[in-house]
Amino acid sequence: MEGNFIQIDKRLLPLSSLYGLGVKLRNMMFDCGLLKSRSFDIPVISVGNITVGGTGKTPHVEYLIRLLQDICQVAVLSRGYKRKSIGYILADENSTVEDIGDEPYQMKQKFPDISVVVDKNRCHGIEMLQQHDKKPDVILLDDAYQHRYVKPGVNILLVDYHRLIIYDELLPAGRLREPLTEKNRADIVIVTKCPNEMKPIEYRVITKAMDLYPYQQLFFTTIEYGKLQPLFKAGNPRGLQEMNDDNVLLLSGIGSPQQLTNDLSPYCNHITPLAFSDHHHFSQRDIQLINDTFAAMKAPKCIVTTEKDATRLKNIKGLNDEVADNCYTLPITIRFMLEQEKSFPITVFL
Repeated sequence: MEGNFIQIDKRLLPLSSLYGLGVKLRNMMFDCGLLKSRSFDIPVISVGNITVGGTGKTPHVEYLIRLLQDICQVAVLSRGYKRKSIGYILADENSTVEDIGDEPYQMKQKFPDISVVVDKNRCHGIEMLQQHDKKPDVILLDDAYQHRYVKPGVNILLVDYHRLIIYDELLPAGRLREPLTEKNRADIVIVTKCPNEMKPIEYRVITKAMDLYPYQQLFFTTIEYGKLQPLFKAGNPRGLQEMNDDNVLLLSGIGSPQQLTNDLSPYCNHITPLAFSDHHHFSQRDIQLINDTFAAMKAPKCIVTTEKDATRLKNIKGLNDEVADNCYTLPITIRFMLEQEKSFPITVFL
């Protein structure tokens, strides 16, 4: 099982211990009431993780939006990571990536009828949402597992199958932002990015190793990729199977780019990865690098990028015509394994 092969820098374990003391002290202050967690009358569902790197937060929040939007008024509250604005902003049709951040922008574009709000102060954001004429029935907190100033009604913890927290260590030796014991705050734990061919024994091994309490529920999800969508020009979507003969420039600025490369490899003749840091803002130097890299590749060729990266690329200047004509966005959704969506309990909390 892949989780057993997590790389740990043991030389940094003493620093991890010091880091862990600071995190434990902060959590103890919340647990004993020295720092206050606020509850709200409105249902609040938090989705987050305790690791550095992508665990699939956005597609899971989008799953919740699809699940709830037909039965109640949904709002998403995010801090708007790496936005260029400050304070509270309610997204509208004129909001930009710079205003609200790439992930909130992506969700507002895909779900225009829901309220999308950014505010670093989540308590203030919830207060403002409750004053709206279009008052939400439920608020989804994006990436808020560590934000303990809000006490959610439901706490969902996401765990990457390829880097299971039970085998990891605290920063900087590993990628845990909180000690493993803090998984106990979760009501629901979801192991994400599971391979489709998982064997029954793997489910049992992970379930036992996670060592959850009886009040906690464990689910498994996998990623499903949709058809490639042209980013800059009108055109027909392409199935992944249609890339069989293509050389692909895989352009990404996400938390876990290697997994995307692995997932697409069976569909492509050859992949040239061009990976930037998570939420990367593309500079003119980056644009020139994209142009030059694509020009040097042999035909037939195309560029594939993520939905999140597409929000930052779409209005950028300097990409040449060849790049623009051959650039595609790869949509992703999540699917529950073992038909667990039938027992996913979110609607009972509303």
